[in-house]
Amino acid sequence: MRAPWIVTLVCGASGTCKSCLARPLAERYGVPLAEADDIVTALQAITTPEQQPILHFWATHPQFRSWARERIAARHFEVAGALRPAYAAVIADHVEFAAPVVFEGDYLLPELAAEAGPAVRAVVLDEQDEDQITANYLRREPSGQQRDRARVSALVSAELARRARRCGVPVVPARPWDDGLDRVDKALRET
Repeated sequence: MRAPWIVTLVCGASGTCKSCLARPLAERYGVPLAEADDIVTALQAITTPEQQPILHFWATHPQFRSWARERIAARHFEVAGALRPAYAAVIADHVEFAAPVVFEGDYLLPELAAEAGPAVRAVVLDEQDEDQITANYLRREPSGQQRDRARVSALVSAELARRARRCGVPVVPARPWDDGLDRVDKALRET
């Protein structure tokens, strides 16, 4: 059941279960899944912290862990802004060559779809419940301090939802999970 557009962006904060929905969405549409984190990894591999300090920030500034969550969330969007041209180039390439893809990641901004035209659709998966995000993190990473990460993710989720509404991108609650795939698909088709 291939979508009539080319690129599908699944945006959302870390810990909102984007991957849990993006994989079956790609299967439903019969297209490949691409993960924005892979582009971050590639860019970090071919640059140094001196060349691209913002792309290497989290690894080179461990003191961020002591920052206020609002400051960490703001830095998240600075990193997302730095990655925006790379993501826009990948999206444009898929559109130019009519190569359908579902592209998911927490650095993807809803503005990317709004700027790209009708060949690109996006959805923001929204989860602002810190307890739920903490539980999601603990399911995939059972060790470590997840509560602080969840607090930051809740702030990022709220800001992504605000940005999405501002540019006409649908915002879909992450839960309930049992019908999440259908709700995301419906929101994308009704855009």
